[in-house]
Amino acid sequence: MNWFEQLFFEQSPLQAVCVISVIIACGLGLGKLRICGISLGVTFVFFTGILAGHLGLSIDPGMLKYAQDFGLMLFIYELGLKVGPGFFSSFRTGGIKLNMLGLGLVGLGTITAIAFSYILDIPMSDMVGIISGATTNTPSLGAAQQALNQLGLPADGAALSCAVTYPLGVVGVILAFLFIKKFVARPTDFESHSQADADHTHVAEFHVTNPGLNGLTLRQVSSLATSRFVISRIWHAGEVSIPGPDYKLNIGDSVLVITNDDEVPRLTMLFGEKSDRDWNQPNIDWDTLDKNVISRTITVSKPQLNGRKLGSLKLRNHYAVNISRVTRSGIRLLATPNLIMQLGDRLTIVGKAESIDKVEKLVGNSVTDLKDPNLAAIFIGMVLSLIVGSIPIAIPGISVPIKLGLAGGPIVVGILVGRFGPQFHMVTYTTRSANLMLRGIGLSLFLACLGLEAGAKFLDTIMRADGFLWIATGFIITLVPSLIMTVAAMRWWKLDFASAAGMVSGAMANPMSLSYANDITRTDDASVAYATTYPLSMFARVVIAQLLVICFV
Repeated sequence: MNWFEQLFFEQSPLQAVCVISVIIACGLGLGKLRICGISLGVTFVFFTGILAGHLGLSIDPGMLKYAQDFGLMLFIYELGLKVGPGFFSSFRTGGIKLNMLGLGLVGLGTITAIAFSYILDIPMSDMVGIISGATTNTPSLGAAQQALNQLGLPADGAALSCAVTYPLGVVGVILAFLFIKKFVARPTDFESHSQADADHTHVAEFHVTNPGLNGLTLRQVSSLATSRFVISRIWHAGEVSIPGPDYKLNIGDSVLVITNDDEVPRLTMLFGEKSDRDWNQPNIDWDTLDKNVISRTITVSKPQLNGRKLGSLKLRNHYAVNISRVTRSGIRLLATPNLIMQLGDRLTIVGKAESIDKVEKLVGNSVTDLKDPNLAAIFIGMVLSLIVGSIPIAIPGISVPIKLGLAGGPIVVGILVGRFGPQFHMVTYTTRSANLMLRGIGLSLFLACLGLEAGAKFLDTIMRADGFLWIATGFIITLVPSLIMTVAAMRWWKLDFASAAGMVSGAMANPMSLSYANDITRTDDASVAYATTYPLSMFARVVIAQLLVICFV
């Protein structure tokens, strides 16, 4: 049995693969168990790693560090890549609110930590580690250690206090969500409010009563108007038609317009009168408006269209059809001529059936073609993530430059590549299942290595005289601000539970609680809120960690 012992206990690349794989497999299996209706899911991998480390299992430190960093990068980059296409649109509608709430959570946790430092007489050199562990933010620990080293002070206390508070930092946010879900949340809190925010298009019918428009072509009307809109259909003398840019408006015409909510009052003034009919109901059968005109949604799947402007297809001129809207990552966008197309975009086409069939052949509409993962974008993005994460950012008044690091670089680059990559003809689209698998692999690797590393000294550290004090303090810093800000976001700022949980997970830099929130809500709202909140909150925590050392040590 020598070979078996070598495979699991003698440090080597193969042994590292075996140990990490066993930890992940056992953790995922145990994570499916439900106790009182509660399961921790992938988070159980972390505790399985702690147990394995406590039992004496270990792997080569270099392999451990590589697997841990690679897993964290893969998870966060794929998360950014997923939410990137709709990130800036979501940021415009709710991002300021989410980031202010996230910074509020950061500030509340910092004030709590400073108060405990004075009340319990915990040195700030140890407290910065407690905060880093309680908020599962290893970049802030690194920043604090750098600041301590520059002041000529030992940084061992910060590392130890972070190690013992980290496990409950992971669990504390999840426990806060469990408590809120069971005792505070109402059924309506689980209804997605962000869908209305994410749906940036609004359908309205206008009656042309403005005499100044009589006889003008749609091209002329569009050049006169400051509003952005798309006319899908026109009723003239009781007949429905698909208008082209040279169609001349007549008094009495009715136009069906796709625009943004805030443009409706201006368009009412432009056309003259708005119809009372609500065209935004989900149960409208558009095909019954006219038997010769139908509406169909097709998917852009041909790589040569990635990065091209929508207007370059000239669908109206060649096929006599209109694109009423474009859906990207669940967000509806106006089909303007300057809109840059991306693989996976869903185009809603209005026109005759035979014409739409021709457009379908032009754009592809093949789900099979989209199933192949685009690995080049992933690895190029990882290289860019390392570069961005390594750039030193000088902050006035702070002697140590700030870096985004392995956690901040990938989320920033992932969002930017997901949003702007197609403009440089980079294929960034991956299917939902492929994205979830890569995120799952990355998170599992990160948790297994993190637990394995902490497990070896975990029990010895908590048995120290101040170990329990550190753990209790860190748990309060995790739990109380998370509870307060989640409830406040839901009650006072009217966020749904998924968005509130994603905001708290992002502000706490806690991908495990995000995974839990995704499991119980089954939407992408939590991931969008996480990616929106994470970069600014993480940067704030890195700066605050150094300020605490400079001001209070």
